Amino acid sequence: MFPKELTELTNKLISSCRNQDIKIATAESCTGGLIAGCLTSISGSSDVFERGFNTYSNNAKVEMLDVPIDMIIARGAVSETVAIAMCEGALKNAPVQLTVSVTGIAGPAGGTHEKPIGTVYIASARDGRDTVSKCYTFDGNRDKIRVSTIKKAIEIMLSQV
Repeated sequence: MFPKELTELTNKLISSCRNQDIKIATAESCTGGLIAGCLTSISGSSDVFERGFNTYSNNAKVEMLDVPIDMIIARGAVSETVAIAMCEGALKNAPVQLTVSVTGIAGPAGGTHEKPIGTVYIASARDGRDTVSKCYTFDGNRDKIRVSTIKKAIEIMLSQV
């Protein structure tokens, strides 16, 4: 279902987390649960994957992850501050040590001059460490943007392990 390279990367993350007794939660917007799907496509992922927060709407971000609505209004749902609040909210609201969040514009509509289609913010929080975040601008259609987002999210989590 997922490209071979992505499956291998995900397998590496699952193994690394299993070896260190690290549990993972995801907080997803533009990928709509695909990161969780990628993680759970690996046999034995239940040793590591705790839960996914599928927070496609602003209300879900507020209700499930405690993202302040004022932050969303001021910065927009697609912003670094919201991505950071999402992954930190997942860390706070799940019994895990590692989280990742993604929020972006996968297209084909919704882009603006300031935030074109393909703009994605990814953040990762690890218990006891600084939260990391990065903005990407991915090329391609909706599917390609979402797969690129999953790959970068897995890579960022791996860097936190």
